[in-house]
Amino acid sequence: MDTITSLDKFRVPIGNQEIELQQVDYEAGGMPFLRIRIRERSRFTIFDIDPVTAEHWGRLMAEWGKARKGDT
Repeated sequence: MDTITSLDKFRVPIGNQEIELQQVDYEAGGMPFLRIRIRERSRFTIFDIDPVTAEHWGRLMAEWGKARKGDT
């Protein structure tokens, strides 16, 4: 059986979407994936991304957020 570990769950202040980050370890082996689950009312959007993509995406999001911290 695959193992899914919840890493974090939070709500977006504007839009009220629920975002959950999970680590997915497959029983068959291989690299773990980061699962991003976005819930908007009854609709779900799910991304399973590899570690290289997660690092790239996370770095760009952090840089974008830091550059716009004063905009809120």
